[in-house]
Amino acid sequence: MKRRQLLQLTGAGAAGLAVPTLLPGLARAAEPLKELRLDYAYYSPSSLVLRRFGWLEEDFKRDGTGVKWVLSAGSNRALEYLNGNSIDIGSSAGLAALLAKANGNPITAPYIYSRPEWTALVVRKDSPIKSLADLKGKKVAATKGTDPYLFLLRALQTVKLKRSDIEHVALQHADGRAALEQGRVDAWAGLDPHMAASELDSGTRLIYRNIAFNTYGFLNVREDFLAQRPSEVKRVIAGYERARQWILANTTEAAKILSDEAKVSLQVALLQIKLRTDLSHPQPTTEHVKALQAAAPILLEEQLVKPGTDLNKAIASLVDTRFTQGLLRA
Repeated sequence: MKRRQLLQLTGAGAAGLAVPTLLPGLARAAEPLKELRLDYAYYSPSSLVLRRFGWLEEDFKRDGTGVKWVLSAGSNRALEYLNGNSIDIGSSAGLAALLAKANGNPITAPYIYSRPEWTALVVRKDSPIKSLADLKGKKVAATKGTDPYLFLLRALQTVKLKRSDIEHVALQHADGRAALEQGRVDAWAGLDPHMAASELDSGTRLIYRNIAFNTYGFLNVREDFLAQRPSEVKRVIAGYERARQWILANTTEAAKILSDEAKVSLQVALLQIKLRTDLSHPQPTTEHVKALQAAAPILLEEQLVKPGTDLNKAIASLVDTRFTQGLLRA
């Protein structure tokens, strides 16, 4: 819009004509998206495939839109980047996304990138620890604000232990693995592919597994970005769908990409993708809502959210079951 036209419209608004609300819309429409910012993560194989093949770059190139990829080392990092407006779309565990949403992070999840069993409680192969009850008084590494950390808290509850009954050591996932294998902690709430690598390469043992305590992989979008750029979000989801379908048809090749990106062996990558990653339900549904409702009480009980927080309201505003209806195929 030329300066003279803008001044004319501004003058009309001053004269009482109903144009001020038009101006923001005109400004948005006149500004093509310069850069699309997304994360990629070793716990999200679809993001690795999408980045490797450059399908989004190819799609958005016709609009003059660049694509920037940022590595998320864990859900906590992805959610921090979203909250800080460093990325537009990022991947995290469902319960971690709910924790962030309940604490004011303005995100929505319109797509499920996987249903994984990506976390368990891990000890060294020579550890005397045999069960959850044995963790009392022990040092346990976990990345705060992630599914493994919340998995740890829920697991402890099953044997009537609390967070205060252990010594929590806050470490990022890869550092947690190193601390366990070096004997600096007694146990670790692991995350694949680091966990699978530790099992196969160092002989560590999983002392507690519970797939029901592993929440889904949520693709989160900043609310303002989704409101302003719904067509771009749909195109990103179409890219994720292309990657998901490709992985289902080329599992070994997908494992090779994970192996290369995460610097783990092919056997580790195959364990993660073939045995611990379910890609069959990408559409958010009441199934995901109910899973979060079942997990949500831990957030209040461990005082991770403010007392009185309406978690059901937070869940309802987080899980978008309608945005991708009709766009996805099983």
